[in-house]
Amino acid sequence: MASGVTVNDEVIKVFNDMKVRKSSSTEDVKKRKKAVLFCLSDDKKKIIVEEGKWILVGDIGESVDDPYACFVKLLPLNDCRYGLYDATYETKESKKEDLVFIFWAPEGAPLKSKMIYASSKDAIKKKFTGIKHEWQVNGLDDIQDRATLADKLGGNVVVSLEGLPL
Repeated sequence: MASGVTVNDEVIKVFNDMKVRKSSSTEDVKKRKKAVLFCLSDDKKKIIVEEGKWILVGDIGESVDDPYACFVKLLPLNDCRYGLYDATYETKESKKEDLVFIFWAPEGAPLKSKMIYASSKDAIKKKFTGIKHEWQVNGLDDIQDRATLADKLGGNVVVSLEGLPL
């Protein structure tokens, strides 16, 4: 069921900036988002970039030691969100980077919020072409352990996530 919610152009721009990894200057790479949260606008008609709820690639090693743990802390405990996380991981064969679309619907979120986010998910997913990994998360227990994300990315072939062994 579609909700009639639209996706703000800024959301699509952020996605395209995260998806395209062509050779950029070091400064441009530092400004690229490593992770970002999207929420519904106050009038519940648009999906927008949530102000201040992102991690830049340039923050890693500066103000952010563990980007995954930092991303988990951005999630509200009592409301739904959509997220994009640019996972850097290693398998036994190679290093990889993949975008993961996350639908955060914690148990403590109001039912109305869960319903509108669930029914609007297709609107944002249609704009995010080429996403290989989608993950619906219903609580911190599901997302805090980085091994769960590693499992989504490639199961037991993943040996490290964000440079940290599993």
